[in-house]
Amino acid sequence: MTQWEVVKDVLQEVTQDVAKALHNDCPSSPRKMRLVADIIRGVEVDKALAILKFSKKEASNKLEKVLLSAMANWQAKNEGADIEEANLIVKEIMVDSARQLKRLRPAPQGRGHRIRKRSNHITLILGTKDNK
Repeated sequence: MTQWEVVKDVLQEVTQDVAKALHNDCPSSPRKMRLVADIIRGVEVDKALAILKFSKKEASNKLEKVLLSAMANWQAKNEGADIEEANLIVKEIMVDSARQLKRLRPAPQGRGHRIRKRSNHITLILGTKDNK
């Protein structure tokens, strides 16, 4: 076994309890998305799903899909384990701004006002309570 294979095995063991999901270019303002993301940061997965399901904000639907994707990624890494017994929490959630689509809207007296249609990148990392 070479040195690189040993390092690869060690990294796999370390990242066994961590799962990640990304959603790039989500067509919503980062500010609106962060309002919902701050609510579920550090919360258990079951409770976070319940919060997102019953939230009235549009951003909660998109965050729910990202959370379900991260749970599926964790399940794929740990095939024999059960999600309920793993005590997963939302370890990190980051909402970064992405590209802006710039449009012009007609304004009085022949002028034009710029409209910025914002989008964001969502990064969600799940971990166990032990690795908090």
